[in-house]
This record gives sequence, structure tokens and C-alpha cells, in this order.
Amino acid sequence: MQKRNKFKWEPFSNKQLKVMTWWCDNSPVKDYDGIIADGAVRSGKTVSMAISFVNWAMARFNETDFALCGKTVGSLRRNVVITLKQQLLSLNYEYEEKRTDNLIIISKGNVTNYFYVFGGKDESSQDLIQGMTLAGVLFDEVALMPESFVSQAEARCSVEGSKLWYNCNPKGPTHYFKTKYVDAIKDKNLLYLHFTMDDNLTLSEAVKERYRRMFTGVFYDRNILGLWVTAEGKIYFSFTKDNVIASADWYAKDGNGNYIHPLRKNISICTIGVDFGGNKSSTAFTCTAFTKGFAECVTVKERRIKNEIDPTQLEKEFVDFCRECRAEYTVLAAYCDSAEQVLIRGLRKAVMNEHIPIAINNARKGEIIDRIRFGLTMFAQHRFFIVSNCPETIQAYTDAVWDDKKEDVRLDDGTTNIDNLDSSEYSQEPYMKAMIDLTKKRG
Repeated sequence: MQKRNKFKWEPFSNKQLKVMTWWCDNSPVKDYDGIIADGAVRSGKTVSMAISFVNWAMARFNETDFALCGKTVGSLRRNVVITLKQQLLSLNYEYEEKRTDNLIIISKGNVTNYFYVFGGKDESSQDLIQGMTLAGVLFDEVALMPESFVSQAEARCSVEGSKLWYNCNPKGPTHYFKTKYVDAIKDKNLLYLHFTMDDNLTLSEAVKERYRRMFTGVFYDRNILGLWVTAEGKIYFSFTKDNVIASADWYAKDGNGNYIHPLRKNISICTIGVDFGGNKSSTAFTCTAFTKGFAECVTVKERRIKNEIDPTQLEKEFVDFCRECRAEYTVLAAYCDSAEQVLIRGLRKAVMNEHIPIAINNARKGEIIDRIRFGLTMFAQHRFFIVSNCPETIQAYTDAVWDDKKEDVRLDDGTTNIDNLDSSEYSQEPYMKAMIDLTKKRG
């Protein structure tokens, strides 16, 4: 068991205090079967929810099992467990974590309870929690979990007096958690609290303003205003003519042969993204340049092959593109659609045979919604540019629209150029986090 006091307690807002006390004996809402806290990022939901969940468990039960659930075990540890541990130790709880068992044992006086850690990232995750008997579940970022996992975890709560705790940032208005939980709080006997950043008293106005600048469009409505709103219409509305650099300016040199454009002078490295063609889709290559410190990224070269090509032609086109890019830039690696391993092996062999020192890697292919958020934010902050000699990429970002039949998905029916969007994002993904982190530091 560990005993340390590292957590600095700050004053709670009225809404946080409601989270902390709703289950207490003198509370008028103590008979609710659970609580939902949704709303803006950095609004103080999680910090109050997690400690209240444990306080409730320790006050009501002994030698009982509970579940702490996040999208993944790793994200739950980062977002909840690290701070929760500090809070508990500062309140003189005893804390023991058995990471191999994904188990946290919490004790105080004669009371000991067991908190199992789960990730609910996909449909198969429900199998992990099946068969348990629980007295309560905390769902952190529940809107990122599949409904099947949430339902299975809820079904495990068969202990008398069990309660359910949910928090999340909003998604679309047709999301299952909005329609079946937020809109059904009376039927489910749930307490509902909506949070904004003003409910987190630890945030200064400067910090709140920084977060407001980090989001645009539907992401501003969801993450700052805390609204369950639809993503519809044009996606990259923050992409304007100001994000396009004229080729003449990009290649202009002074009398000594040095590039004049400030971004061109500051280029550090480049990466290539590869999206393989298929049925009704094109093959696309994108070369993205990053300035020093990952302050900006610039699409500097592109290639789109609209006709169907065989592997030999693909390898020839790719080698030619690599040579074209390396003639002007330091290109470290290419990131390719991981669904096509045979083609990737062919590209890897082709560059080796041609003695081109470029690493051929699988693209990370993170959540499309996260890639879209990155592009929107970087365009808005004037940190993502496209050179005008890349018309396919410019048109792809200009034409991209939300699919009105699916939630948070780009329309991909052949009417717009998704291929250059994908290859652009594959080339950016390795350094997206570095660029986003810089946004947070800059304020």
C-alpha cells in the first residue's frame, strides 16, 4: 500500500459539488440510479466524478467489486487513475495497484474494495467484463464506447444499491448515448448535469480562451459549448485562400540562390503518404513538409493516378515520386494504407532496389474524426498550408463534405476526392500530436 499526499485541492464549483454529494444521505437526489455529466472539455467533470465514485463506493460497500471503464486502459490511466490516486492518498486512503490484473485495491479503516480497470474500445470489449458481479461502474468518456460494452457492464451491476456513473463530451444528436440516455433520464432514473468550462474554477480566463481557439465548427460546438450537434455540410470551412501558397512564392530565390519564403527557409523534414487505389478510387501520393519544431506543415507535392494500375506500375510511379521529392527535400519515410500489405512489401522492395533511403511504414490510420479535427484546427491557426502546384489536394479539402446518412463520417461515394485527403493525413499523422501539443503550449 502507498501513502503520499501530492494532490493540491482547489475549490469546487457548485456543479462539481453536486457530483461529489448527490449520493449522500441528506441529498434530495440520492435515490437516482446513476448520474450523467456531459459537456465541454476541461470543465471539471472527470476530476469530481472519479473521486466521488470512490467515496460513494467506500461509504456504501465493503469487500465488493467495481469497474472503472475508459475507451482504453491506457487512456483511463492517463485521464482518471493518475489524478485519482493522488486524490485518494491525500485523503488518507490506502492504494494498491496490480497492473497485470488491471486491479486497484482501495482501503480505509476496516473497508476494502476492488476496482477493476477496463477498456471499451470496440464490440469485442464486452467479453472482458462479462461474468462479473459489480456494485457500480464509472464510464469515463462513455460516448467513445460501443453500446454493447456499456450494456454489458450495466448488466453486471446486480448488487443491491448499485449505481452507474457516466461522463463524456458530446457527439452527434443521433448518438446512442444521447438518444437512449441523455434524452431518457426520467425513464432511466438518472441525474443529469451539463458542464461548461466555467464550472471548472481552476481555469483562468486565458486558459479558457486558449481552449476556445483550439476548436472550430462542429468541434467548437461540442467541445466548448458542450452541445450534441450534427456534423453537416462542408467540412473544412477553415481552409481558405490564405492557406494556399503560390508556387512562384514557394520557389522564389534571392540573388544568392536562397529561398525567400519564410516557411520554405524553415523546412526541416518531409514525409510521404500513400493511399492505394481500388474500386472507383485513385492511387494518391502526398509529400508533406514540416517546419522546425513542427510549427507548420505544408503540402509540397502530390500525385494522383486515376486509372487502375498494376503493382509494377505502382512501384514505378512511387519510385519516381520519391526521387522527385528527394530532389528538393529531406524525406525520411512513407506511410502507406496498412490494408494493402502485399503492395507495401512491393514498395519497400522497389526503393531498396533503387537505393532510395526512405523507410516504408504502415500508416497509423487513427480515427477519421481526429484527423479531420487536426486539419480544421491547423487551417484555422494558419499552420497548415498547401502549395498551389498541388491542385488535387486543394480541391479535395475544398469539396469534402459530411455524409448526411452517417455520423461523423466524410462522404465517400466517388463524388469527392477522398484519396488525396487520406494520403495527406497519412503523411501528417506521425507528427499530429507534436503539432497539437505545440498549440497547447502556445496558448
